[in-house]
Amino acid sequence: MSRPRVLVTRIIPDAGLDRVREACEVDLWDDDLPPPREELLRRAAGQDGLLTLLTDRVDDELLDAAGPQLKVVSNFAVGFDNIDVPAVTRRKIPAGNTPGVLTETTADLAFALLMATARRIPESVEYVKQGRWKTWGPMLLMGVDIHGATLGIVGFGRIGREVARRGRGFGMTILYHDVHPATPEEERALGARRVEMDELLRESDFLSLHVNLTEETHHLISTDALRAMKPTAVLVNTSRGPVVDPEALERALRDGEIFAAGLDVTEPEPLPVDHPLVSLPNCVVVPHIASASRVTRDRMAEMAADNLLAGLRGDRLPTPVNPEVYE
Repeated sequence: MSRPRVLVTRIIPDAGLDRVREACEVDLWDDDLPPPREELLRRAAGQDGLLTLLTDRVDDELLDAAGPQLKVVSNFAVGFDNIDVPAVTRRKIPAGNTPGVLTETTADLAFALLMATARRIPESVEYVKQGRWKTWGPMLLMGVDIHGATLGIVGFGRIGREVARRGRGFGMTILYHDVHPATPEEERALGARRVEMDELLRESDFLSLHVNLTEETHHLISTDALRAMKPTAVLVNTSRGPVVDPEALERALRDGEIFAAGLDVTEPEPLPVDHPLVSLPNCVVVPHIASASRVTRDRMAEMAADNLLAGLRGDRLPTPVNPEVYE
């Protein structure tokens, strides 16, 4: 009996990849960069399953190229804005993601960015490396305090709540905005209070973004939003790059409308090395590493393999993004 054929569009940890190889005939794209679109379309042809990343657009064109035998799409990511969910659903193809597993790891990175930008850590490291450190100085590289400050959280889902927990450890006042408010019991447990977006922008010393990318959240942080923030405020984005207007952010940082920004995600992604945000001393940019711990990436690989193999067997995916295909 022949084994199912699958395309894996990047090397993933062995914790998941070995299981896929044991059960399937695997076409693995082993380059560090994503497969070019033409190559992705060519390699998808005749596959029974696709294990994709956020960099791979899964749409009608790709699904047509794969063919009618395609049974499942498994995304190695929590986000799935690279997948045209209505397109896969119309074809009764289940698509899966890897939710929950990277919640605390992402919250750790968000708080690390918050601290690094507030206390100007990367700038200070460069100061030493450049041989500029001559003596202690009372005005040298002054940042802003974290303890006792107000932390504003946009999007109060799993990750946003974990960031709130970390903020409480620093004695921060926790405000949040979400279209789906937490229950009074949840708010009390986290020491958080829901406010409208304009109040959140106005009152926050630190603003941390944890929303999905939708039409409503595209460029949610724009010129108007940045001008509503304190000049001493720090913006942190570990959600999706296009939630922040990069031109507006560059102007705000350059003109002192806000103090600093820490970005794990950007628009575009990756940022060109000559992009203004990269060269600004008050902007810390890291290359989308929120989930980059060994334990978390291994678990993501396992979940992606679970979804892929379940779909190939005809079983329900453990974490489908379109459960309506089973109705």
